[in-house]
Amino acid sequence: MKFTEQEIKGVWIIEPKVFTDERGYFMESYKKDIFEEHIGRVNFIQDNESRSTKGVLRGLHYQTGSYSQAKLVRALKGRVLDVVVDLRKSSPSFGKHVTVELTEDNKKQLFVPRGFAHGFLVLSDEAIFSYKVDNVYSREHEATLLWNDPSVGVDWGVKESDLILSAKDKIGQILSEAVLFG
Repeated sequence: MKFTEQEIKGVWIIEPKVFTDERGYFMESYKKDIFEEHIGRVNFIQDNESRSTKGVLRGLHYQTGSYSQAKLVRALKGRVLDVVVDLRKSSPSFGKHVTVELTEDNKKQLFVPRGFAHGFLVLSDEAIFSYKVDNVYSREHEATLLWNDPSVGVDWGVKESDLILSAKDKIGQILSEAVLFG
């Protein structure tokens, strides 16, 4: 596996070694000892999966307080534009974001540490998205950063009229009003 830390400290792209032949492919998508050697100890407790169609934008979501979550995400099928935003107010990269295209073909994964909002836009006709998390979900600690907050400046690469957003994602908080991390 190849681990590449991004411009924002703590955010990593992980590229597995893929072995292909006439039968298909094989890869290790997660190996605890190698992961911990590069990123550190993360106790993943749950795997989640979603299916979405083209134009669906999910995010920018996060859990606050003691329910904050680290995530390891990837696209099992299709293509997504994945985005993370640093919400750690003491971080030199506070308010900055990282974008990466995750696809079933490139098999890249993105590690998102605690203290970040996360979201993705489906670029293909359909996407199946998988993520490991290190903490349980709490509805009372759920928060949404507004997907198009101009102070964050994410370029999703599509017109708003082409997006499919949930009601909660349409009314997320702007960065200056969001619940932040220390």
